[in-house]
Amino acid sequence: MFAPDVPRLTEWAPERWPVAADWRPVVDLFLASAAGQALTQFVRARLAGGAVIYPPQPLRALALTPLAQVKVLILGQDPYHGPGQAEGLAFSVAPGVKPPPSLRNIFKEIARDPLLGTRAMTPRRDGSLVAWAQQGVLLLNTCLTVEAGQPASHARRGWEALTDEVVSAVASKDKPVVFMLWGAHAQAKQRLISATAQQGAGAAADHLVLTANHPSPLSAWRAPQPFVGCGHWGLANAYLQQHGCAPIAW
Repeated sequence: MFAPDVPRLTEWAPERWPVAADWRPVVDLFLASAAGQALTQFVRARLAGGAVIYPPQPLRALALTPLAQVKVLILGQDPYHGPGQAEGLAFSVAPGVKPPPSLRNIFKEIARDPLLGTRAMTPRRDGSLVAWAQQGVLLLNTCLTVEAGQPASHARRGWEALTDEVVSAVASKDKPVVFMLWGAHAQAKQRLISATAQQGAGAAADHLVLTANHPSPLSAWRAPQPFVGCGHWGLANAYLQQHGCAPIAW
């Protein structure tokens, strides 16, 4: 049963949700588009119908990680659909919330990443990834809202048009970026990175794109690109350092 004190989306007011200044034009253009208007009508109707929707701040990733500061983009699918789990950052949960299986698998793989060594062995106090976001890791899902207990319930309702634009904006940066695309939903956006590179925008062709299965226990071990053993974090840091950027403290 839903607990009324669990954080959730209470109104559709994206114009008032905090986002970094350099993300605001992207968000505003989306909201004015046909896809944005369709999403607005859908979410408002679901809220009016009593649906419990997570997270309370769907655009939080764009608030914590300005476009100018993005060094790594980790792309997931849609928010966690359990009570109190989703906090507006892909794979992250608020302090005090038990890390879900996908996040536990992420932490396990970081701990065993041979390129990170002892730096990855620091004990974790919780499942919050806010510290990553503050270092320039954009924790983005392809869909930014979900209904309680119903995974993918808001997929293909319009969010994907916004997240397409976000990925394209990051791919257009003239500084090196690492893209971590986990699972089929995330990897479908690889075309946007390639298209930006072909257009000759900035240094897009020099970005590092890493792909693997989703970290969910259902797919983490599957071929042809198991998540287990992917070593993406050490590869990302090595790439950033090669290009004169500070590594991420994973």
